[in-house]
Amino acid sequence: MQPAQAWAAVAEALRGRAETRLLEHSEHRLEGRLSEIAAAGEGAVLVGYSLGGRLALRAVLRDPPRFAGLVTVGATAGIDDPVTRSARAEADDRLASWMEAAPIEDIVAVWERQPLFADQSETLVEAQRAGRLAQDPRELAALLRSAGQGVLDPVWHELLEFELPLLAIAGARDEGYTAAAQRLADTAPRGRAAIVEDAGHAPQLQQPDAVARLLADFLDHDVGQ
Repeated sequence: MQPAQAWAAVAEALRGRAETRLLEHSEHRLEGRLSEIAAAGEGAVLVGYSLGGRLALRAVLRDPPRFAGLVTVGATAGIDDPVTRSARAEADDRLASWMEAAPIEDIVAVWERQPLFADQSETLVEAQRAGRLAQDPRELAALLRSAGQGVLDPVWHELLEFELPLLAIAGARDEGYTAAAQRLADTAPRGRAAIVEDAGHAPQLQQPDAVARLLADFLDHDVGQ
């Protein structure tokens, strides 16, 4: 629901400290997006937020030597409980069916009312709206069906032997994903977590300078580049 430009403030804050590339996806299914990440990110530290974090994690696990490290923001390695995961898959499928027939304005209105974003200011929400309204409902539905949390198998066990440096970021007000970030850090041998104060599910939007500082520190001290 966001264009790559949503990361522009973080990229600007990193200017002169790290080379960045904001990946605008043209594919809207899991395998297509993983292929785009692999093609664009060779040699790079991947950074992904929410769904993008789940995709980045799976891209790196699929081919670790291709990348230098991983940063997730407000992301998890999957839903462990099969019953909960199945229920989420059914709910996502119903949502996808509704999205295929709904105007994008209705989809965006529902999306913006999620409790996950309740701590975002109206100004911040309005700033994101144009990018959301530019999305195609059918493409959003296809992505939800192929890369939603309910259809993706959890990959926590794969992190036990993950050799690359991993930084898991979450906003302090985002309790569920703060716990997920800590679990990611505890599971990966070279993992660590970083919690951004005065932020919820999207710290890169709410506190871009703080996120940029975390990324720069990760590059300097964990990745060594």
